[in-house]
Amino acid sequence: MAGSGWTDRRPMSPHLQTWRWHATMYGSIFHRVTGVGLYGGAVLIAVWMIALASGPEAYAVVEGVILSLPGQLVLFLWSMAVLYHLANGVRHLIWDGPMLGFSPAIASLWSIFNFAFALLGSAMIWSLASLG
Repeated sequence: MAGSGWTDRRPMSPHLQTWRWHATMYGSIFHRVTGVGLYGGAVLIAVWMIALASGPEAYAVVEGVILSLPGQLVLFLWSMAVLYHLANGVRHLIWDGPMLGFSPAIASLWSIFNFAFALLGSAMIWSLASLG
């Protein structure tokens, strides 16, 4: 057990501090974060459905949480996560199928589009829902 302990001659993978942050990197990280958020949203839907089946008292409690400002914020963020994950999934299908959009400029534009689609799409959905 003498020496440095590092015997592999291949270069180590660069750390995050080595890379210059760019839109595609943010997009990849956010895709993973929204994937986790979608699991949380699935739990919220299950809680809502259980409360719905449990009776008016249980549903009133869940409805009170959903209609509160923090509840509305969580639902808005969840809708953004759904739309972002959808748009990024389409991008990955295009990457995997016809293999288009791999150049750094196009990949960055895709990432920026996905963020804008998620934000503007959620805002549109919520504004339309508030009208009805």
